Amino acid sequence: MQRGSDRLSVHRDDEMKHELQGLLRSGHPTRTEEWHDPEPTADDDPEIAGGPVAPGRSGAPLEAVRLELSRHLSRSAFPASARHLAGALRRAYAPDTLVEAVERLPHKNQYGTVQELAEAVTRPGPE
Repeated sequence: MQRGSDRLSVHRDDEMKHELQGLLRSGHPTRTEEWHDPEPTADDDPEIAGGPVAPGRSGAPLEAVRLELSRHLSRSAFPASARHLAGALRRAYAPDTLVEAVERLPHKNQYGTVQELAEAVTRPGPE
């Protein structure tokens, strides 16, 4: 017998596990009424908390850009030129600001890792 300050009984806990089982296995909402589900964000919604990470924005840290690049590029994409990597980002549906930042890099340079690419993208360019 379990002792402690549990808010629910063992039976209610089992009921709740059974109720959530469909949601956990399916990976999507299992409710029949749509109004219970939260609405997805729209394209014209205002940006929240700075919005997506974009290298062109002021103060985009190297770590955040590297994380965003690694979300869309696999290890097999490297080593490659900026043109090849920009194409891979477009095929992975990366944000346009990220793709445009990679396209602005010199096409003759080869990048061996996500770290090298992120450093090149966040490096301040000549103005």
